[in-house]
Amino acid sequence: MNELLWEIVGWFGYLQRGAVISQVLLIAGISVAWRLTAHQRWRVKAHRSLRLMVGPVAVLLTAWLIGAGGGKTGLISYAGFCWLGWNLLSLLRKGLQRFIPTEQVRSLESRLLRPLYLVVAGLNLVSQFDNPADLGVIKLGNLFGVAINLNTLVLSLLVTYLLLVANKPPAAGLAWLLKQLLGYTENSRKAVELIIRYMLVGIGALAVSFQIGLNSTALLTIAGGLSVGLGFGVKEVFSNFISGIWLLFEGSVRPGEILVVDGDLCEVRKLGLRATLLWRGKDNAELLIPNQQFFTDQATSYTATDRMRRSQIRVGAAYHHDPEKVIAILEQSALGITKLLDYPKPMARLVNYGESAIEYSLSFWMEDPMSNAGIKSDLNRAIWAAFQREQIEIPLPQRVDYIREWPPGDPADQQMDDQHAS
Repeated sequence: MNELLWEIVGWFGYLQRGAVISQVLLIAGISVAWRLTAHQRWRVKAHRSLRLMVGPVAVLLTAWLIGAGGGKTGLISYAGFCWLGWNLLSLLRKGLQRFIPTEQVRSLESRLLRPLYLVVAGLNLVSQFDNPADLGVIKLGNLFGVAINLNTLVLSLLVTYLLLVANKPPAAGLAWLLKQLLGYTENSRKAVELIIRYMLVGIGALAVSFQIGLNSTALLTIAGGLSVGLGFGVKEVFSNFISGIWLLFEGSVRPGEILVVDGDLCEVRKLGLRATLLWRGKDNAELLIPNQQFFTDQATSYTATDRMRRSQIRVGAAYHHDPEKVIAILEQSALGITKLLDYPKPMARLVNYGESAIEYSLSFWMEDPMSNAGIKSDLNRAIWAAFQREQIEIPLPQRVDYIREWPPGDPADQQMDDQHAS
Protein backbone atom coordinates (compact mmCIF):
# COMPACT_ATOMS: atom_id res chain seq x y z
CA MET A 1 0.00 0.00 0.00
CA ASN A 2 2.83 2.42 0.84
CA GLU A 3 4.44 1.70 -2.51
CA LEU A 4 1.20 2.67 -4.30
CA LEU A 5 0.94 5.90 -2.31
CA TRP A 6 4.49 6.85 -3.23
CA GLU A 7 3.73 6.18 -6.89
CA ILE A 8 0.69 8.49 -6.73
CA VAL A 9 2.71 11.19 -4.98
CA GLY A 10 5.32 10.88 -7.72
CA TRP A 11 2.69 11.77 -10.33
CA PHE A 12 2.43 15.26 -8.85
CA GLY A 13 6.01 15.82 -9.91
CA TYR A 14 4.71 16.31 -13.42
CA LEU A 15 3.00 19.48 -12.22
CA GLN A 16 6.41 21.07 -11.87
CA ARG A 17 6.73 21.11 -15.64
CA GLY A 18 5.60 24.34 -17.27
CA ALA A 19 4.00 22.57 -20.25
CA VAL A 20 1.85 20.44 -17.96
CA ILE A 21 0.80 23.41 -15.80
CA SER A 22 -0.16 25.47 -18.86
CA GLN A 23 -2.27 22.63 -20.27
CA VAL A 24 -4.04 22.06 -16.93
CA LEU A 25 -4.80 25.78 -16.60
CA LEU A 26 -6.06 25.93 -20.19
CA ILE A 27 -8.37 22.94 -19.61
CA ALA A 28 -9.68 24.53 -16.40
CA GLY A 29 -10.27 27.85 -18.19
CA ILE A 30 -12.19 26.19 -21.03
CA SER A 31 -14.34 24.31 -18.49
CA VAL A 32 -15.18 27.50 -16.57
CA ALA A 33 -15.96 29.43 -19.77
CA TRP A 34 -18.18 26.59 -20.99
CA ARG A 35 -20.15 26.63 -17.73
CA LEU A 36 -20.55 30.42 -17.74
CA THR A 37 -21.91 30.45 -21.30
CA ALA A 38 -24.33 27.56 -20.76
CA HIS A 39 -27.43 29.79 -20.91
CA GLN A 40 -26.23 31.32 -24.16
CA ARG A 41 -25.62 27.96 -25.87
CA TRP A 42 -29.24 26.88 -25.53
CA ARG A 43 -30.35 29.94 -27.46
CA VAL A 44 -28.56 28.72 -30.56
CA LYS A 45 -31.10 27.17 -32.91
CA ALA A 46 -29.25 24.04 -33.93
CA HIS A 47 -29.71 20.33 -33.60
CA ARG A 48 -28.81 18.98 -30.17
CA SER A 49 -26.17 16.66 -31.65
CA LEU A 50 -24.41 19.67 -33.17
CA ARG A 51 -24.44 21.54 -29.86
CA LEU A 52 -22.90 18.50 -28.17
CA MET A 53 -20.02 18.55 -30.63
CA VAL A 54 -19.19 22.27 -30.29
CA GLY A 55 -17.25 22.04 -27.02
CA PRO A 56 -15.09 18.95 -27.79
CA VAL A 57 -14.35 20.14 -31.33
CA ALA A 58 -13.29 23.55 -29.95
CA VAL A 59 -10.89 21.86 -27.50
CA LEU A 60 -9.41 19.61 -30.20
CA LEU A 61 -9.04 22.58 -32.56
CA THR A 62 -7.25 24.52 -29.83
CA ALA A 63 -4.91 21.57 -29.27
CA TRP A 64 -4.18 21.40 -33.01
CA LEU A 65 -3.37 25.11 -33.16
CA ILE A 66 -1.05 24.88 -30.15
CA GLY A 67 0.64 21.80 -31.59
CA ALA A 68 1.13 23.55 -34.92
CA GLY A 69 2.98 26.29 -33.03
CA GLY A 70 5.31 23.77 -31.42
CA GLY A 71 3.55 23.53 -28.02
CA LYS A 72 2.77 20.47 -25.92
CA THR A 73 -0.87 19.35 -26.29
CA GLY A 74 -1.02 15.79 -24.91
CA LEU A 75 -3.36 16.55 -21.99
CA ILE A 76 -5.50 18.98 -23.99
CA SER A 77 -6.05 16.43 -26.77
CA TYR A 78 -6.82 13.75 -24.20
CA ALA A 79 -9.41 16.00 -22.49
CA GLY A 80 -11.01 16.81 -25.85
CA PHE A 81 -11.33 13.16 -26.87
CA CYS A 82 -12.72 12.22 -23.43
CA TRP A 83 -15.28 15.02 -23.68
CA LEU A 84 -16.20 13.91 -27.20
CA GLY A 85 -16.70 10.31 -26.09
CA TRP A 86 -18.82 11.38 -23.12
CA ASN A 87 -21.16 13.36 -25.40
CA LEU A 88 -21.32 10.52 -27.91
CA LEU A 89 -22.85 8.37 -25.16
CA SER A 90 -25.77 10.84 -25.08
CA LEU A 91 -26.27 10.37 -28.82
CA LEU A 92 -26.08 6.60 -28.35
CA ARG A 93 -28.84 6.85 -25.74
CA LYS A 94 -31.09 8.66 -28.21
CA GLY A 95 -30.53 5.93 -30.77
CA LEU A 96 -31.21 3.09 -28.33
CA GLN A 97 -34.48 4.68 -27.21
CA ARG A 98 -35.92 3.90 -30.63
CA PHE A 99 -35.68 0.17 -29.91
CA ILE A 100 -35.57 -0.13 -26.09
CA PRO A 101 -37.89 1.50 -23.48
CA THR A 102 -36.58 4.79 -22.13
CA GLU A 103 -36.25 3.66 -18.51
CA GLN A 104 -34.16 0.63 -19.51
CA VAL A 105 -31.90 2.77 -21.69
CA ARG A 106 -31.33 5.26 -18.87
CA SER A 107 -30.55 2.46 -16.45
CA LEU A 108 -28.12 0.90 -18.95
CA GLU A 109 -26.44 4.24 -19.52
CA SER A 110 -26.13 5.34 -15.90
CA ARG A 111 -25.23 1.95 -14.39
CA LEU A 112 -23.08 0.35 -17.10
CA LEU A 113 -21.99 2.47 -20.07
CA ARG A 114 -20.88 5.66 -18.30
CA PRO A 115 -19.17 3.91 -15.34
CA LEU A 116 -17.22 1.68 -17.76
CA TYR A 117 -16.31 4.73 -19.80
CA LEU A 118 -14.96 6.46 -16.69
CA VAL A 119 -12.89 3.38 -15.82
CA VAL A 120 -11.37 3.22 -19.31
CA ALA A 121 -10.72 6.96 -19.32
CA GLY A 122 -9.10 6.76 -15.89
CA LEU A 123 -6.79 3.93 -16.96
CA ASN A 124 -5.79 5.88 -20.05
CA LEU A 125 -5.07 8.92 -17.89
CA VAL A 126 -2.86 6.84 -15.60
CA SER A 127 -0.98 5.63 -18.66
CA GLN A 128 -0.06 9.27 -19.37
CA PHE A 129 2.02 9.30 -16.17
CA ASP A 130 3.01 5.69 -15.47
CA ASN A 131 2.86 2.15 -16.80
CA PRO A 132 -0.39 0.46 -15.61
CA ALA A 133 1.25 -2.98 -15.84
CA ASP A 134 3.89 -1.92 -13.31
CA LEU A 135 1.22 -0.52 -10.98
CA GLY A 136 -0.80 -3.73 -11.16
CA VAL A 137 1.86 -5.84 -9.45
CA ILE A 138 2.04 -3.58 -6.39
CA LYS A 139 1.05 -5.56 -3.29
CA LEU A 140 -1.74 -4.05 -1.19
CA GLY A 141 -1.83 -6.54 1.67
CA ASN A 142 -3.03 -9.99 2.70
CA LEU A 143 -6.55 -11.41 2.87
CA PHE A 144 -6.87 -14.70 4.79
CA GLY A 145 -3.20 -15.33 4.15
CA VAL A 146 -3.41 -14.58 0.40
CA ALA A 147 -1.37 -11.72 -1.05
CA ILE A 148 -3.53 -9.17 -2.92
CA ASN A 149 -2.05 -6.85 -5.56
CA LEU A 150 -3.63 -3.87 -7.30
CA ASN A 151 -4.31 -5.71 -10.54
CA THR A 152 -6.20 -8.48 -8.74
CA LEU A 153 -8.22 -6.01 -6.67
CA VAL A 154 -9.25 -3.82 -9.62
CA LEU A 155 -10.16 -6.82 -11.77
CA SER A 156 -12.19 -8.39 -8.96
CA LEU A 157 -14.09 -5.17 -8.28
CA LEU A 158 -14.78 -4.69 -12.00
CA VAL A 159 -16.09 -8.24 -12.45
CA THR A 160 -18.23 -7.95 -9.32
CA TYR A 161 -19.73 -4.68 -10.52
CA LEU A 162 -20.51 -6.16 -13.93
CA LEU A 163 -22.19 -9.15 -12.28
CA LEU A 164 -24.37 -6.86 -10.19
CA VAL A 165 -25.51 -4.47 -12.93
CA ALA A 166 -25.25 -6.46 -16.17
CA ASN A 167 -26.81 -9.78 -15.18
CA LYS A 168 -30.39 -8.80 -16.02
CA PRO A 169 -30.36 -9.34 -19.84
CA PRO A 170 -28.95 -12.91 -19.74
CA ALA A 171 -31.17 -13.83 -16.78
CA ALA A 172 -34.26 -12.45 -18.56
CA GLY A 173 -33.40 -14.37 -21.73
CA LEU A 174 -32.86 -17.65 -19.88
CA ALA A 175 -36.09 -17.20 -17.88
CA TRP A 176 -38.02 -16.54 -21.11
CA LEU A 177 -36.55 -19.68 -22.69
CA LEU A 178 -37.54 -21.78 -19.66
CA LYS A 179 -41.04 -20.32 -19.83
CA GLN A 180 -41.38 -21.44 -23.45
CA LEU A 181 -40.18 -24.94 -22.54
CA LEU A 182 -42.05 -25.45 -19.26
CA GLY A 183 -45.10 -23.23 -19.87
CA TYR A 184 -45.27 -21.50 -16.47
CA THR A 185 -46.97 -18.14 -15.85
CA GLU A 186 -45.57 -14.64 -16.29
CA ASN A 187 -45.30 -14.11 -12.54
CA SER A 188 -43.30 -17.33 -12.26
CA ARG A 189 -41.06 -16.12 -15.09
CA LYS A 190 -40.23 -12.97 -13.11
CA ALA A 191 -39.46 -15.08 -10.06
CA VAL A 192 -37.22 -17.41 -12.09
CA GLU A 193 -35.46 -14.39 -13.59
CA LEU A 194 -34.65 -12.96 -10.16
CA ILE A 195 -33.47 -16.34 -8.89
CA ILE A 196 -31.19 -16.74 -11.92
CA ARG A 197 -29.81 -13.23 -11.37
CA TYR A 198 -28.88 -14.00 -7.79
CA MET A 199 -27.45 -17.36 -8.79
CA LEU A 200 -25.23 -15.58 -11.31
CA VAL A 201 -24.12 -13.16 -8.61
CA GLY A 202 -23.33 -16.05 -6.26
CA ILE A 203 -21.42 -18.02 -8.89
CA GLY A 204 -19.57 -14.87 -9.91
CA ALA A 205 -18.64 -14.12 -6.29
CA LEU A 206 -17.20 -17.64 -5.95
CA ALA A 207 -15.29 -17.24 -9.22
CA VAL A 208 -13.84 -13.92 -8.03
CA SER A 209 -12.87 -15.50 -4.73
CA PHE A 210 -10.99 -18.32 -6.46
CA GLN A 211 -9.44 -15.82 -8.87
CA ILE A 212 -8.10 -13.83 -5.93
CA GLY A 213 -6.67 -17.02 -4.51
CA LEU A 214 -8.89 -17.72 -1.50
CA ASN A 215 -8.86 -21.35 -0.45
CA SER A 216 -11.78 -23.43 0.78
CA THR A 217 -10.92 -22.74 4.43
CA ALA A 218 -11.22 -18.99 3.87
CA LEU A 219 -14.52 -19.42 2.04
CA LEU A 220 -15.89 -21.54 4.87
CA THR A 221 -14.86 -18.83 7.33
CA ILE A 222 -16.69 -16.19 5.32
CA ALA A 223 -19.77 -18.42 5.02
CA GLY A 224 -19.76 -18.98 8.78
CA GLY A 225 -19.64 -15.24 9.40
CA LEU A 226 -22.54 -14.69 7.02
CA SER A 227 -24.61 -17.37 8.74
CA VAL A 228 -24.05 -15.69 12.11
CA GLY A 229 -25.03 -12.37 10.55
CA LEU A 230 -28.22 -13.88 9.16
CA GLY A 231 -29.08 -15.23 12.59
CA PHE A 232 -28.52 -12.01 14.53
CA GLY A 233 -28.19 -8.91 12.36
CA VAL A 234 -30.02 -9.34 9.04
CA LYS A 235 -32.69 -11.90 9.91
CA GLU A 236 -35.48 -9.56 8.78
CA VAL A 237 -33.72 -8.82 5.48
CA PHE A 238 -33.37 -12.55 4.76
CA SER A 239 -37.02 -13.13 5.71
CA ASN A 240 -38.16 -10.37 3.31
CA PHE A 241 -35.94 -11.91 0.62
CA ILE A 242 -37.65 -15.32 0.93
CA SER A 243 -41.08 -13.65 1.14
CA GLY A 244 -40.41 -11.72 -2.09
CA ILE A 245 -39.53 -14.90 -3.98
CA TRP A 246 -42.63 -16.64 -2.62
CA LEU A 247 -44.88 -13.73 -3.61
CA LEU A 248 -43.49 -13.79 -7.14
CA PHE A 249 -44.19 -17.51 -7.52
CA GLU A 250 -47.60 -17.30 -5.89
CA GLY A 251 -48.72 -14.25 -7.88
CA SER A 252 -50.88 -12.89 -5.03
CA VAL A 253 -49.11 -9.51 -5.17
CA ARG A 254 -48.05 -8.40 -8.63
CA PRO A 255 -47.33 -5.09 -10.40
CA GLY A 256 -50.53 -3.27 -11.38
CA GLU A 257 -52.63 -4.75 -8.58
CA ILE A 258 -54.75 -2.45 -6.39
CA LEU A 259 -54.43 -3.04 -2.63
CA VAL A 260 -55.98 -1.33 0.39
CA VAL A 261 -53.24 -0.22 2.80
CA ASP A 262 -54.30 1.62 5.97
CA GLY A 263 -57.67 2.40 4.37
CA ASP A 264 -56.16 3.94 1.20
CA LEU A 265 -56.12 2.54 -2.32
CA CYS A 266 -52.57 1.83 -3.50
CA GLU A 267 -51.25 0.44 -6.77
CA VAL A 268 -48.36 -2.03 -6.79
CA ARG A 269 -45.59 -0.52 -8.91
CA LYS A 270 -42.65 -2.86 -8.27
CA LEU A 271 -42.21 -6.11 -6.40
CA GLY A 272 -38.65 -6.40 -5.13
CA LEU A 273 -36.93 -9.09 -3.14
CA ARG A 274 -36.82 -6.95 0.03
CA ALA A 275 -39.81 -4.62 -0.23
CA THR A 276 -42.77 -3.85 -2.48
CA LEU A 277 -43.16 -0.37 -3.96
CA LEU A 278 -46.75 0.96 -3.82
CA TRP A 279 -48.20 4.18 -5.23
CA ARG A 280 -50.90 6.05 -3.30
CA GLY A 281 -52.99 8.15 -5.64
CA LYS A 282 -54.54 10.64 -3.21
CA ASP A 283 -51.22 12.38 -2.46
CA ASN A 284 -48.93 10.89 -5.15
CA ALA A 285 -46.83 9.17 -2.49
CA GLU A 286 -44.73 6.04 -2.90
CA LEU A 287 -44.73 3.47 -0.10
CA LEU A 288 -42.14 0.79 0.56
CA ILE A 289 -43.80 -2.14 2.33
CA PRO A 290 -41.60 -5.04 3.56
CA ASN A 291 -42.56 -8.27 1.81
CA GLN A 292 -42.96 -10.09 5.09
CA GLN A 293 -45.90 -7.83 5.98
CA PHE A 294 -48.04 -9.41 3.27
CA PHE A 295 -47.67 -12.76 5.06
CA THR A 296 -48.40 -11.50 8.58
CA ASP A 297 -51.09 -8.84 7.98
CA GLN A 298 -54.44 -9.05 6.23
CA ALA A 299 -54.61 -7.27 2.88
CA THR A 300 -57.59 -6.41 0.67
CA SER A 301 -57.15 -6.62 -3.10
CA TYR A 302 -59.48 -4.98 -5.62
CA THR A 303 -57.83 -6.67 -8.61
CA ALA A 304 -57.14 -10.24 -7.46
CA THR A 305 -59.24 -11.80 -10.25
CA ASP A 306 -60.36 -8.74 -12.26
CA ARG A 307 -60.21 -4.94 -12.07
CA MET A 308 -63.98 -4.37 -11.81
CA ARG A 309 -65.02 -2.82 -8.53
CA ARG A 310 -68.42 -2.00 -7.06
CA SER A 311 -68.95 1.26 -5.18
CA GLN A 312 -71.91 3.30 -4.00
CA ILE A 313 -73.04 6.69 -2.74
CA ARG A 314 -75.92 7.53 -0.40
CA VAL A 315 -78.30 10.49 -0.58
CA GLY A 316 -81.48 11.56 1.20
CA ALA A 317 -84.75 12.94 -0.21
CA ALA A 318 -87.80 14.44 1.53
CA TYR A 319 -90.72 12.20 2.51
CA HIS A 320 -93.21 13.91 0.24
CA HIS A 321 -91.36 12.77 -2.93
CA ASP A 322 -92.35 9.54 -4.65
CA PRO A 323 -89.55 6.96 -4.05
CA GLU A 324 -90.01 5.51 -7.54
CA LYS A 325 -89.35 8.93 -9.05
CA VAL A 326 -86.25 9.50 -6.91
CA ILE A 327 -84.88 6.06 -7.82
CA ALA A 328 -85.43 6.75 -11.53
CA ILE A 329 -83.65 10.13 -11.24
CA LEU A 330 -80.66 8.56 -9.48
CA GLU A 331 -80.26 5.84 -12.10
CA GLN A 332 -80.69 8.36 -14.92
CA SER A 333 -78.00 10.61 -13.42
CA ALA A 334 -75.49 7.77 -13.51
CA LEU A 335 -75.96 7.22 -17.26
CA GLY A 336 -74.10 10.44 -18.08
CA ILE A 337 -70.86 9.40 -16.31
CA THR A 338 -68.54 7.98 -18.95
CA LYS A 339 -66.19 6.16 -16.51
CA LEU A 340 -69.00 3.95 -15.21
CA LEU A 341 -69.58 0.51 -16.72
CA ASP A 342 -72.81 -0.04 -18.63
CA TYR A 343 -72.97 -3.61 -17.35
CA PRO A 344 -73.64 -4.31 -14.58
CA LYS A 345 -75.80 -1.23 -14.83
CA PRO A 346 -76.11 1.33 -11.99
CA MET A 347 -78.88 0.47 -9.54
CA ALA A 348 -80.61 2.69 -6.95
CA ARG A 349 -82.35 1.35 -3.84
CA LEU A 350 -84.36 2.67 -0.92
CA VAL A 351 -82.29 1.65 2.10
CA ASN A 352 -83.72 3.40 5.18
CA TYR A 353 -86.42 5.68 6.60
CA GLY A 354 -84.44 8.34 8.46
CA GLU A 355 -85.55 10.97 10.95
CA SER A 356 -85.90 13.72 8.36
CA ALA A 357 -85.42 12.00 4.97
CA ILE A 358 -85.75 8.77 3.07
CA GLU A 359 -82.26 7.41 2.44
CA TYR A 360 -81.31 6.01 -0.97
CA SER A 361 -78.17 4.29 -2.26
CA LEU A 362 -76.83 4.24 -5.80
CA SER A 363 -74.54 1.32 -6.62
CA PHE A 364 -72.30 1.40 -9.69
CA TRP A 365 -69.38 -0.50 -11.21
CA MET A 366 -66.07 0.85 -12.49
CA GLU A 367 -63.10 -0.66 -14.30
CA ASP A 368 -60.36 1.35 -12.57
CA PRO A 369 -60.59 1.27 -8.76
CA MET A 370 -58.13 4.18 -8.45
CA SER A 371 -60.69 6.51 -10.07
CA ASN A 372 -63.33 5.89 -7.39
CA ALA A 373 -62.98 9.32 -5.74
CA GLY A 374 -63.27 11.20 -9.04
CA ILE A 375 -66.27 9.14 -10.18
CA LYS A 376 -68.07 9.79 -6.88
CA SER A 377 -67.48 13.52 -7.25
CA ASP A 378 -68.85 13.56 -10.83
CA LEU A 379 -71.83 11.46 -9.79
CA ASN A 380 -72.69 13.65 -6.81
CA ARG A 381 -72.60 16.74 -9.02
CA ALA A 382 -74.87 15.08 -11.57
CA ILE A 383 -77.35 14.09 -8.82
CA TRP A 384 -77.34 17.63 -7.42
CA ALA A 385 -78.12 19.08 -10.86
CA ALA A 386 -80.88 16.49 -11.44
CA PHE A 387 -82.48 17.16 -8.03
CA GLN A 388 -82.45 20.90 -8.72
CA ARG A 389 -84.01 20.36 -12.12
CA GLU A 390 -86.73 18.00 -10.83
CA GLN A 391 -87.22 20.04 -7.62
CA ILE A 392 -86.30 17.14 -5.35
CA GLU A 393 -85.68 18.43 -1.84
CA ILE A 394 -82.79 17.22 0.29
CA PRO A 395 -84.01 18.03 3.82
CA LEU A 396 -81.71 19.07 6.62
CA PRO A 397 -82.25 17.89 10.20
CA GLN A 398 -83.52 20.74 12.40
CA ARG A 399 -83.13 21.06 16.16
CA VAL A 400 -84.61 23.66 18.55
CA ASP A 401 -82.85 24.34 21.85
CA TYR A 402 -84.72 25.80 24.87
CA ILE A 403 -82.92 27.41 27.80
CA ARG A 404 -84.41 26.55 31.18
CA GLU A 405 -83.48 28.13 34.50
CA TRP A 406 -82.76 26.12 37.61
CA PRO A 407 -84.14 26.33 40.16
CA PRO A 408 -87.46 27.14 38.49
CA GLY A 409 -88.65 30.73 38.80
CA ASP A 410 -92.20 31.95 38.19
CA PRO A 411 -94.74 29.06 38.13
CA ALA A 412 -96.25 30.59 35.01
CA ASP A 413 -92.88 30.40 33.27
CA GLN A 414 -92.49 26.82 34.46
CA GLN A 415 -95.89 25.94 33.03
CA MET A 416 -94.98 27.60 29.70
CA ASP A 417 -91.71 25.62 29.53
CA ASP A 418 -93.57 22.38 30.15
CA GLN A 419 -95.99 23.21 27.35
CA HIS A 420 -93.10 23.86 24.96
CA ALA A 421 -91.41 20.61 26.00
CA SER A 422 -94.57 18.63 25.36
